[in-house]
Amino acid sequence: MAMKRLIHSDLDAWRKKEFRKPLLLQGARQVGKTYSLLEFGKACFPKVHYINFEEQGQFTSVFADDLRPDRIIQDIALLRNIPIDHKTDLLIFDEIQQCPRALTSLKYFAERMPEMAVCAAGSLLGVHLGESPFPVGKVAELRMNPLTFEEFLMAGGNTMLYEAFAAVRELVPLSAVLHAKLWEEFKLYLVTGGLPEVVAAFVRNRNDLFAAFQEVRTVQTRLVSDYVADMAKHCGKQNAMHLERLWLNVPAQLGRDQSGSSPKFVFKEVLPGIKGYERLSGAIDWLEAAGLVLRVPIANSGLLPFTAYEKENFFKLFVFDVGILGALSRLPVKSILDYDYGTYKGFYAENFAAQELTISRRNNIACWREGQSEVEFLCEVDGVVIPLEVKSGWVTQAKSLKVFADKYRPPFSAVLSGRNLGSDPHLGKHYYPLYMASKFPLPCLRQNPTATPNEYPISNTECPITK
Repeated sequence: MAMKRLIHSDLDAWRKKEFRKPLLLQGARQVGKTYSLLEFGKACFPKVHYINFEEQGQFTSVFADDLRPDRIIQDIALLRNIPIDHKTDLLIFDEIQQCPRALTSLKYFAERMPEMAVCAAGSLLGVHLGESPFPVGKVAELRMNPLTFEEFLMAGGNTMLYEAFAAVRELVPLSAVLHAKLWEEFKLYLVTGGLPEVVAAFVRNRNDLFAAFQEVRTVQTRLVSDYVADMAKHCGKQNAMHLERLWLNVPAQLGRDQSGSSPKFVFKEVLPGIKGYERLSGAIDWLEAAGLVLRVPIANSGLLPFTAYEKENFFKLFVFDVGILGALSRLPVKSILDYDYGTYKGFYAENFAAQELTISRRNNIACWREGQSEVEFLCEVDGVVIPLEVKSGWVTQAKSLKVFADKYRPPFSAVLSGRNLGSDPHLGKHYYPLYMASKFPLPCLRQNPTATPNEYPISNTECPITK
C-alpha cells in the first residue's frame, strides 16, 4: 500500500541544497524510515543503491579498511555488480547502527565527496549509543515519527476529507458536517495510532471495522513484543526486564491522577528496590533514546527559555504512539470508539496532543506548574510563550489558564478540546478541536477589540460524541 509521508518534503529540500551533507534519518523502529527513503529515491533519482547492514552483513567488510569514499563506492559497486554514478545516484545505508564504521564514513563523504547523495537510516538508540564516534557537524539529521493525524487522513483514502483538513489555514469554524467527520476519523486514529504497519492493516480491512481493529491490536501486540525483544538485544536480560517494567509503567502513571491532567512521573516503586531519579535516569534515557517515550519537562515559570525553569527530575512521560498506548493499557477498542473510558480519556487526549506538538513544534514545548495551577503545555511561538490547555470533551473552562494569563499576560491562550475552531477575543482564547493540534497556531482573522462577540468566529459546537 502506498503511504505518503510529510517528511518527503523535508527529504526533497535536502536534495536541492547546494552544499548538502550526508543525511541521517533517525527514529524508533517501525516508523517507516526505510519505506520513506526508498520512495524518495525512486521519485527523485535515476538509480537507488540500497544496503541493509542487518540483512546484508557482507557489506560491513567494505568499511573494514580505510574510509575513502571513492574506494567504498567502487567496492559496493563490485559486490552488487551495478555501477554507481556519484554525481546522480542515491546511496542508502539502512540499519547503519549495525556497521559503526559506515556511520563514521559519513564524515568522509561530507568532506571528500559532497556531490554524492548519501542517506542513512538507523534506530535512535543504536546510532547515538553505538561504539563509533558520531560524525558531529558532518551530517544533516532528520527525525521520523509515527504518522500524524494528517498523514493518517492521507493514508485513509478519503481524499476529500484530507484535502478539507489540509486546506484549513485560519481560525474560523468548520462546517458542522466537516467537524463531525473529522472527529470520527480522530477516534479511529486514537485506536490505530501512527505506526505504518498498523495503519496499513487498518486501511486494508476498513470496510469491516470489527475485523480491522482485531488486526490492528494483533499487529500492535506483536510490535510491543518486538520492542521488548529489542531491549534485551541491546542491554541484556536483567536490564531489559527493568526497561520493560518502566515502559509498561508509563500508561499506569498517566492514569494515576484523577484530576484529568497527566501527572508528574513518580519514581517510587516503579522498579522493586530502586528509588529516586538517579537510579532510574539511565533506563528513562534509554527509552527516550529508543524513541519509545516522549519526555516533556515541567517548568515552574511562564518565561523563556523553558530550560532555565526546568528540573532534570521533574517531567511527564508519554508513550510515543497513542495506538501503542491503547495496546499497553489494554483499553477496549469499543471504549475508545465510544469515547467513553472514564478519567483516562483526559490522559489519552493529552498523550495525543504531546505527540502532535512534539512533531509540529520541534520539541520546543513544556508543561507549566506553579503552586496549585497547571497548564498542560507551553509553546514558544515567535519568541512568545502561549499556554495550551487540553480538554477531552467540549467543556473548555480552565481555571489554571486564567491564572497563567493573569500572571504572564500572553497575547492569547488556547484550548484543545472537542469544540470546533473559533476564538473569543474578549477572553483572549483560541479554540482548536483536538485533531487539529498540529495546526496550532493558526492566524486569527479579526483583532478589533471594540467588536461585539457576535462579530467574531466563535463556535459553541459540542463534541459530536459527548452531546
